Amino acid sequence: MLTSVRCVLTKLVSSIWRTADAGGDNIFTESPGTEDIRHLRGSVVTQLCLDYGMIDDAIYFTSSEVLGGIQLKEGDQVNCIAIRDGAEKGWKALRVEKSADAWEDGGRTSLEADSMQLRPLIGTVTSFDGDSGYINQTTYFTRYSLSEGYEPMKGDWIQAKFYINPTQWTTQAHSVAPLRYSRLNQVRVTSVYGNSGVVEDSVFFSLDSLLLPAEYKPSPGDLVNLVMVESCQSFYSWRALCIAPCRQSMNFAAEPLLEAELNHLLENKGGIDVSDYGQFGDLMLGERCELVLWIQNNGSESQTLKCCDFAGWDSAEQFTVVTVSTAPNQRQKPVHKNFPESSEEQVGDAKKVKRENGAMQTDADLPHDARKKREVEISPGERVSVVIACKAKSLGCCTELLLLHFSSFTIGRRLLVTVGSEDENLLKPSEVYCPSNAKVLSKAPSHVVTVSAPKVLPRLSKRRLPNFLPSFPVPKALRDCVESEKDVLAVQPCLGEALSPSNMFSRFSTLLWLEELNAEKELREFSISGALLRKGGVYLHLEVLGLAEGRPNLNIGDRVLLKKLQSDGLEMEYISYVTEINDENVSLRVNSNFHHSYLGEPLDVEFTYNRLTIRRCHNALELTKHFGEILFPSRVSPQTHLWTGEWMDENPPAENGDTSKPCVDIKSKATQTKGKGKQTSKPMPSKGQFFNPDLNPCQKEAVKRVLEAECRPLPYVLFGPPGTGKTITLIEIILQVYHFLPSSRVLVCTPSNSAADLICVRLHHSGFLHAASLARVNASSRETESLPEVLQPYSRAGEDIRHAAFHRIVVSTCSSAGMFHNIGIQEGHFTHVFLDEAGQATEPESLIPISFVSERDGQIVLAGDPCQLGPIVKSNLANAFGLGMSLLERLMTNPLYTKQDWGYNPKLVTKLIYNYRSHGALLMLPSKLFYLGELCFKAQREIVDSLCQWKNLPKKDFPLFFHGVRGTEMREGNNPSWFNPVEAVQVMLYCCQLAKKLYNPVHPSDIGIIAPYRKQCEKIRVLLGKVGLSDIKVGSVEEFQGQEFLVIILSTVRSSESVESEDLQSSLGFLANPKRFNVAITRPKALLIIVGDPHTLIRDPCFRALLQYCFSNGAYLGCDPPQALRTSQIISENE
Repeated sequence: MLTSVRCVLTKLVSSIWRTADAGGDNIFTESPGTEDIRHLRGSVVTQLCLDYGMIDDAIYFTSSEVLGGIQLKEGDQVNCIAIRDGAEKGWKALRVEKSADAWEDGGRTSLEADSMQLRPLIGTVTSFDGDSGYINQTTYFTRYSLSEGYEPMKGDWIQAKFYINPTQWTTQAHSVAPLRYSRLNQVRVTSVYGNSGVVEDSVFFSLDSLLLPAEYKPSPGDLVNLVMVESCQSFYSWRALCIAPCRQSMNFAAEPLLEAELNHLLENKGGIDVSDYGQFGDLMLGERCELVLWIQNNGSESQTLKCCDFAGWDSAEQFTVVTVSTAPNQRQKPVHKNFPESSEEQVGDAKKVKRENGAMQTDADLPHDARKKREVEISPGERVSVVIACKAKSLGCCTELLLLHFSSFTIGRRLLVTVGSEDENLLKPSEVYCPSNAKVLSKAPSHVVTVSAPKVLPRLSKRRLPNFLPSFPVPKALRDCVESEKDVLAVQPCLGEALSPSNMFSRFSTLLWLEELNAEKELREFSISGALLRKGGVYLHLEVLGLAEGRPNLNIGDRVLLKKLQSDGLEMEYISYVTEINDENVSLRVNSNFHHSYLGEPLDVEFTYNRLTIRRCHNALELTKHFGEILFPSRVSPQTHLWTGEWMDENPPAENGDTSKPCVDIKSKATQTKGKGKQTSKPMPSKGQFFNPDLNPCQKEAVKRVLEAECRPLPYVLFGPPGTGKTITLIEIILQVYHFLPSSRVLVCTPSNSAADLICVRLHHSGFLHAASLARVNASSRETESLPEVLQPYSRAGEDIRHAAFHRIVVSTCSSAGMFHNIGIQEGHFTHVFLDEAGQATEPESLIPISFVSERDGQIVLAGDPCQLGPIVKSNLANAFGLGMSLLERLMTNPLYTKQDWGYNPKLVTKLIYNYRSHGALLMLPSKLFYLGELCFKAQREIVDSLCQWKNLPKKDFPLFFHGVRGTEMREGNNPSWFNPVEAVQVMLYCCQLAKKLYNPVHPSDIGIIAPYRKQCEKIRVLLGKVGLSDIKVGSVEEFQGQEFLVIILSTVRSSESVESEDLQSSLGFLANPKRFNVAITRPKALLIIVGDPHTLIRDPCFRALLQYCFSNGAYLGCDPPQALRTSQIISENE
């Protein structure tokens, strides 16, 4: 397979190169002709010494490489694997096996059956430094293993053959080739930013790994041919491997204002020397400062300063020219090029000059245009002072370019100011950041005595479930491999294979264990040494710093170990259970004798991982082993329709956006999470009518297809981009199934409690559901107080699991659905399973509810958006091997579910395209980047246009802008979470301008603030509390998924311009995630404000597109924009 891929790729590349550069040298060099690894069978031991020997007089080996320690002798036939060794290029055996002992079956089952055989691997390149790299973070490869013409890049999907090093238990690739490749002809370069660019708005390229003809560099507008490989580059799925212009005679136009041109502008010319000190230092908001620049004519000819101007980098116009004046008494005074005087000395010198030349005017006296046009002649030896003033208006660091226009040339000077505010002092780090070191393992005690708290009765008296759930412990070999940081592929080679029905169980089991091992490691990092617990009447109380922000993540019922080492080496271990969590205080139930005897002595605290959900996932994998045709569909087999009849589609909704919409009360805060109104009695629709008559055509189509269930048991996908009424559609489907398929029983599951509560609230408020038909099953650890009041009756109905299982509609989280296995509920008990927010669940988690439908006749509906946030997977290894991909996202890559030229298969997929949430300007960018430009604006005008005339908008009727702030990213204590004080202050200022404006202020509950880091959220809350706006919701992107607000302010936090890193993850962190970006910018209805450092964010393709969108529409404020942004604007204007 790899050989054929290599040949085809070579043909593709060579043909495109001949088209571009006929007769030229081939840019692709031949890869080394000799293989670095040899697999030999039936070879002969030709020489033997004390502990080493030779095979076939060519391969060196020692006794340590001989399997089983067998004593070989000359003439023995052996099988071995050898590798070229070091600089001498000799061959050295990695493993030697005596043929007579292991190859009696004809040589088919020895080395191929052990760890040294070549095995398949499909994965992504996670690093490459030009000479070598890693696949899926574990498998090493060298340049010599690459297929001809292939230059890898991080994110590329590849297929490889690998072997296991038996001495180190690591894996190395023998051959690496692209997983998929294709060719495009006659396509245009869309954009170029620095070292990367895009072709046809869909193919990414990086100049660092792009093969080009000599002296050619892609420019926007170029017509090119290219070969591309499948690669994950932000939201792009393809990467150009090589690009060539279609015509060799094309215009190689250079980009305007390149770095070289800017450097030339900053040079002294014509004998004129200009001081290069342009730093105003630190100013507080509102302060004014003056700075003097000196112009010295060291030439032999007079020069005329025509005017002074600015390049316009600073949108706040903080800089002004005050005066331009000569210094007659200092004509012969020597001027040093470095100008060592401080800015204060220079300003004083300038004021002296002004007093001597009393006719000079200040900027208050001289009109702006007149200042620009005033000419000053500078004679040889004369010097002139230019006084520049800065009025601090824009927070953060800002740069402007002063332009001194002479008769025949122009000289530029950078002006730099850093603006702060008093509020920043409230946010300074409380202590210097010091990363927490790994906990030093103390010497194991000689003996451990464990004392456990008594088993407590379940909080819900009716819930006493038999425990039929197996343990599924982590295999010792896997645990040892991970803890010793060995290559996991050496223990589980199946991870390298493509996911299939045959390896699904072993593969996902391993990934779940990897996630569990990572969770255990994280919890160990939060262990507390010498903790002092407070003794209460019933419980011991422990303060856990960082608990409020999930460090660690604890739940009611979790086990916490309290340890006390005695003087004789005996360790007392007390097992306690979490009973209450209040902010950062945890109440622990302990053994009664220990509670009475505890006198406040210090204890070591260790947190343990709650394995319940993991065990339920393992169990679901076991139960769905035979679901291959459902989970890996290859064909559609139409079945008899479950629902028959005709639909009465009278009164279709108008298409102008003026009729009522699926979203209930669109003016309210977070309409996706709040039910409105009271349950009212409504006339029951007849069969063939819709409960919600305002559904749009796409929504109605989805309802019809699910009821017909023609392709069951294959999952039906309801693809719901942001604001398209996915939940409304799901409610309609559930009501239709409930009323018009009387033999049905429905299980509705979501990954989170909030999403499950939303489904219940919507069903309750529909007015078409009998209260006794719905049960809300909650986890035993969930506090009743956290439930919405309207759901209390349904929650009580879900306390008795056996009784709840026989309701017509059951709603729970995916994990809680696993409780039905405890009471023996069998496959087929539920006729329909609806999985909402399916993109947020791991595939094993999705299988928990799916395991309850019939594999022959059940109907599965997956509702969600694969372009929004996926499952939360913290293990980098598990994520690299696919645990972070949901079942929904994986199915959308299946040929049956992918979009064809004519669209999606309507029997399997419905994509909702009418957006009822956002202003058209807010919708355009995410529609283009993530949804093929298909989203249609249908929101209510009076809502989305309500802030189009806000006075602070850079461009009216365009309710979106980027405010550039070049601040400083910080951390404090041992908390790795980032924060940016300058951005936090700017966000607070915008909140005040919106919520405290005199006319029609925005209610604080209609404003949402998104920040990717918990510490930034904490700092912003401090400032909002100070100005009386604590009602504004501040949270991470994850907390806002599924919600909507009138106004969203996004603080991006990261400001790492000085970090020269091509790895977006290291410089941008959470921001380098297109799904997180998509969720963040699709929450607002009427206004989106992004506050961040454009010089850092432009490295990311998503934020680069956002910056370009704002900049090209005149919606950019704040600091000087990146040069690439200014350049792209000039190119667009020229085109």
